[in-house]
Amino acid sequence: MSYTEVPGARVPIRMWTDPATVDDGALRQLQNTATLPWIKGLAVMPDVHYGKGATVGSVIAMKDAVCPAAVGVDIGCGMSAVKTSLTASDLPDDLSRLRSQIERAIPVGMGLHRDPVDPKRLYGFPTAGWDGLWERFDYIADEVKFRRDRAGKQIGTLGGGNHFIEFCVDETGAVWLMLHSGSRNIGKELADHHIGVAQKLPHNQGLVDRDLAVFIADTPQMAAYRNDLFWAQEYARYNRAIMMSLFKEVVRKEFRKAKVSFDQEISCHHNYVAEERYEGMDLLVTRKGAIRAGSGEFGIIPGSMGTGSYIVKGLGNEKSFNSASHGAGRKMSRAAAKRQYSAKDLVEQTAGVECRKDSGVVDEIPAAYKSIEHVIEQQTDLVRVVAKLKQVICVKG
Repeated sequence: MSYTEVPGARVPIRMWTDPATVDDGALRQLQNTATLPWIKGLAVMPDVHYGKGATVGSVIAMKDAVCPAAVGVDIGCGMSAVKTSLTASDLPDDLSRLRSQIERAIPVGMGLHRDPVDPKRLYGFPTAGWDGLWERFDYIADEVKFRRDRAGKQIGTLGGGNHFIEFCVDETGAVWLMLHSGSRNIGKELADHHIGVAQKLPHNQGLVDRDLAVFIADTPQMAAYRNDLFWAQEYARYNRAIMMSLFKEVVRKEFRKAKVSFDQEISCHHNYVAEERYEGMDLLVTRKGAIRAGSGEFGIIPGSMGTGSYIVKGLGNEKSFNSASHGAGRKMSRAAAKRQYSAKDLVEQTAGVECRKDSGVVDEIPAAYKSIEHVIEQQTDLVRVVAKLKQVICVKG
């Protein structure tokens, strides 16, 4: 489908979904975002839903301004995936041991490594730039520097919520490794600090929503945020890279006889800011629950823990600011999902998947999410499907 324009105060809101299906809370957030004096464009992806700070599934293009709450507290959250030389016929009937080995290698939930991982000793890890990441830590906000030790031990860990590690099979029978995570606690603390700073600035006092407080160009506050934002985005990228290397090591050991090889990794942020140029303007583009989908660029659009996911290639649609959805998108809140569904329902909806099936992850039940197939159908002018994956193992925090 193509987009539908909904009038906004300063810019039209381009929606890659039926506006009538967008919940009132999300629509109000979008209308508020369109009032910002610095905004130059607003695109809405088919996985749109109400979010803390700003609407999930929105792409906000601004001139000389950025909203830290729109980026959110999981700066740089995103996806990584890699195709392996394994096929479905290589997999054992009982996948519980493989799941246990993954959970043993990669801490989940609130867990962290006992000692920081040395990525230079990991299989296939891209070490270029690693030392620079930690050299730049000395220049992030003073209020967060005391977290240095924890940040070192948390890199290479999953976290909780909707983060996951999956073992998947595509429609040709090829096995893929896939994971979803971000900048862990250090990203959250940096975000919380800067959101608090922005909300106190004089130019933000008249905004319709205090969550939309921005930093503006050529100010020390903007410079400080950009420094910490880009550092946290890099931390998130390395976090996924370390986890993927640990994941690969597990797979190589468990399938030693198969001599597993791996294709080039695909990795994409979906909560982040990028400097991009549109219509002759240098803009700061915030993707809040959206991936970049430039022409020919690979992306990952996951479903829920019991449904499929998609590997896609971008079509370079500038009307969406070269963007696409970041997943299926929730259709009910975590609290609502827990009220409506039980662990028994989770067992039924994740049949055939080796995963947690207890009450602690009922809020992630597939029924709490939109149909990933429908979400993909709504953005055929944004991406082309390369592969459809179905998980056989899903590790959650």
